[in-house]
Amino acid sequence: MSLVDAALREAVIDVARQAGAAIMQVYADGFDVEHKDDLSPLTSADLAAHHVIVHALAQLTPDLPVLSEESAQLPWDARRQWQDYWLVDPLDGTREFIKRNGEFSVNIALIRDGVPVFGVVQAPVGDVVWHAMRGDGAWRREGGREDAILTRRPPALPLRVAASRSHRDARTGELLARMGEIELVAQGSSLKFCRIAEGTLDVYPRLGPTSEWDTAAGQCVLEAAGGVLLAADTGEPFHYNRRPRLLNGDFIALGDPSLPWRDWLAAP
Repeated sequence: MSLVDAALREAVIDVARQAGAAIMQVYADGFDVEHKDDLSPLTSADLAAHHVIVHALAQLTPDLPVLSEESAQLPWDARRQWQDYWLVDPLDGTREFIKRNGEFSVNIALIRDGVPVFGVVQAPVGDVVWHAMRGDGAWRREGGREDAILTRRPPALPLRVAASRSHRDARTGELLARMGEIELVAQGSSLKFCRIAEGTLDVYPRLGPTSEWDTAAGQCVLEAAGGVLLAADTGEPFHYNRRPRLLNGDFIALGDPSLPWRDWLAAP
């Protein structure tokens, strides 16, 4: 399969928007909250968006498997054979959805040999879309307007640092203190990657578990805009579907790759 052509790009963007519309319908009508085995929340919006995306991608690219958060039980022996596949989070930021703060997204990424090569992040509230092709730039689309986006390099001071609304711990607080004077901006879901990509934020450190579907689409957008998402232990970009577990380790996302991130991560 070649890199995604223009027609498929538009079709997948439309799929993300359809999933966002399904989420907003549940948002308007009301919903119950269940919990998975790992105690993470699940709503009918997660499942509605999942069904929209999986069905549509099967129609668009029947030869490509789809790994969605809501179908993550696929065995490693099957997954390890995949070269190209779709990696999907139908509703990233379910906790933000439940809080009704608008900071949730639909994430769709095409993975090739472990690397996200095409990514779409859609914000259902406001219907804003960020999309990117590896090596071919990143864009923000809103209200009929589309603009190419780039990270801030070099950033102005103080650095604008994204912090999760729902996931904050003592280690993260210590890291933020080592960064010196910063402007802390609370932001939910993979929208953090997109804000860095468009130059309105500079850094997003995450010390704690995430899953592969949480980061892939946002990583693609961020890297295509000039930034990086790096594993905290190796300093290497994330790769996907390389092991049985689907959990990510600690990472830091940067708009300017030359920032002294190792100093921030190094505990005294």
